[in-house]
Amino acid sequence: MRTFYAILVNSLAASMTNNFVWFAVTFWVYLQTQSVVATSVMAGVYLATVAASGFFLGSVVDRYRKKTSMMLSGILTLILYVTALIIYISTPENMFKNPESIRLWLFIILTLFGAITGNIRSIALSTVVTILIPEETRDKANGLVGTANGVSFLVASIFSGLVIGFMGMQWMLLLAVALTVLVILHLLTIHMEEKEIVHTESHLESIDLRGTIASVRIVPGLFGLIFFNTFNNFLGGVFMSLMDAYGLSLVSVQTWGILWGLLSLGFIIGGLIVARTGLGKNPLKVLFISNIIMWSICIFFTIQASVVLLATGMFIYLCLIPVVEATEQTILQKVIPAERQGRVFGFAQSIEQAASPLTAFMIGPIAKYIFIPFMTTGAGVHLIGSWFGTGTARGLALLFTVTGIIGLIVTLIAMKTPAYSALSGQYIHPELEEETEKQPV
Repeated sequence: MRTFYAILVNSLAASMTNNFVWFAVTFWVYLQTQSVVATSVMAGVYLATVAASGFFLGSVVDRYRKKTSMMLSGILTLILYVTALIIYISTPENMFKNPESIRLWLFIILTLFGAITGNIRSIALSTVVTILIPEETRDKANGLVGTANGVSFLVASIFSGLVIGFMGMQWMLLLAVALTVLVILHLLTIHMEEKEIVHTESHLESIDLRGTIASVRIVPGLFGLIFFNTFNNFLGGVFMSLMDAYGLSLVSVQTWGILWGLLSLGFIIGGLIVARTGLGKNPLKVLFISNIIMWSICIFFTIQASVVLLATGMFIYLCLIPVVEATEQTILQKVIPAERQGRVFGFAQSIEQAASPLTAFMIGPIAKYIFIPFMTTGAGVHLIGSWFGTGTARGLALLFTVTGIIGLIVTLIAMKTPAYSALSGQYIHPELEEETEKQPV
């Protein structure tokens, strides 16, 4: 457990740094360009990269020892952040105000890839839970992972807004570089017992997408779980793309950063509840109940232009995210052989994130050309404007409400599918797992 806690703290520091950078860059780009399309494209590029890299990063985790994978992640992140700092210092400030500037997007891509390499850690951490934690308490360990993610989100949210608002981008990058160096040095002090990993195949061969798909297919209903989470991420791309623009229409960037930090306590609370109580005999049931609550909240949390209503809804929403994440991790850790978990976690990440870039790329233009005009000069002003409100921000709010309605309907339908019953049975009856473990890898 001491080793697990040490790795968890190290991963927390790395995740906090990467979240800090990406949040700050997103705030900064919107304030520099005042372009909702630019932030939605940023979100799309981020999510597309996450989706495309999952297969490869999962194979890295399975091919090398977990500590080696984490060290590689830290070194690559450091190189990319230092390069981004050099680009920022050498570029005139007025070039960053143009959303079509090549220098601006080069800077964005460098910071994005710096944050993306941190996904090696998130995949490796899930497999570390399997290695170090007994099966009967893995759900609680996954709750601690969710708590760490919440702490990371909280700290990054608060300081990203404050640093951008009071100190500027250059100081943010200097802090990110310093923190990444400290993470690498701390990781060098951690000793973790791992089996030797010997591979004769090339790295591209070790990705073994066909074998990974076969491992997922063996487990009844597991593809159904992955595709359900994929659809949820398709809708979740709306929030990632437009939430900052909506929030910044209500409060200043400093206040928005502090507010997100306070709301991130929801991540911590949700993770601690899972760490203390676990997920029960049927984590899949917990997953669907959580989704019903989350989408119901999304229908109403922007129903009026109120930062209090927004904060209350988002707090409950964020409390449930660690629960949802812990359920999938716990299920995969039980039904997938340990030697293939890195690739399966990476595969699930790629598939689940693949929908979000489509949303992120599309949602900016949809908001700009459909929902915003509908609530500023269109029919929405007369139909619901008297009680819903009018203007740009209310167009975004309506988009959130519609997204919540769609998500709730899909969740209720998914609960009635055979895949739900099949996967629940596979998890609850461990004797079915033996057949999975006998399959060749």
